[in-house]
Amino acid sequence: MFLQSEHIYLRALEPDDLEFLYSLENNPDIWQVSNTTTPYAKHVLQQYLEQAAADIFSVKQLRLLIHTHQHQAVGAIDLFDFEPLHQRAGLGIVIAPTYRQQHYATEALQLLLKYCREHLLLHQVFCSVSSKNVSSLRLFEKAEFSVVGTRQQWIRTAAGWQDIVEFQKILSE
Repeated sequence: MFLQSEHIYLRALEPDDLEFLYSLENNPDIWQVSNTTTPYAKHVLQQYLEQAAADIFSVKQLRLLIHTHQHQAVGAIDLFDFEPLHQRAGLGIVIAPTYRQQHYATEALQLLLKYCREHLLLHQVFCSVSSKNVSSLRLFEKAEFSVVGTRQQWIRTAAGWQDIVEFQKILSE
């Protein structure tokens, strides 16, 4: 397995991942991050899984599951808005609540960055993080992403408006 580190490995989605995806995507705590406001039906997720094997060059996105070496799914990491011409993609990561603060996100991010650099030959990746999401802000700062701007009052939540911090990482540096 080439996308592995000391504690985790990344792998493509499989049909057996339906229950994990269902629990992850239907967790209201992550809806704000994923820009979702309604639950996903299992049927919709099943259709997504059937399409998940498509090539990133044709569907412009890639989702990988984050697994421990004990084969426990702990989260997902995504590339989206893939632009081969401009050699860039957006990046998103979510760790299931019970597995947070265990450095899985850090290891998954490093693995995905290596994949982007060495296999997709990307020049840069970017991401958007709520200014209230201290763990994610720390994750991308630690990975040496640069803050390139802040979108003021960009996300409306039950608690009020939140700013979004925009990050970018040039991979050739």
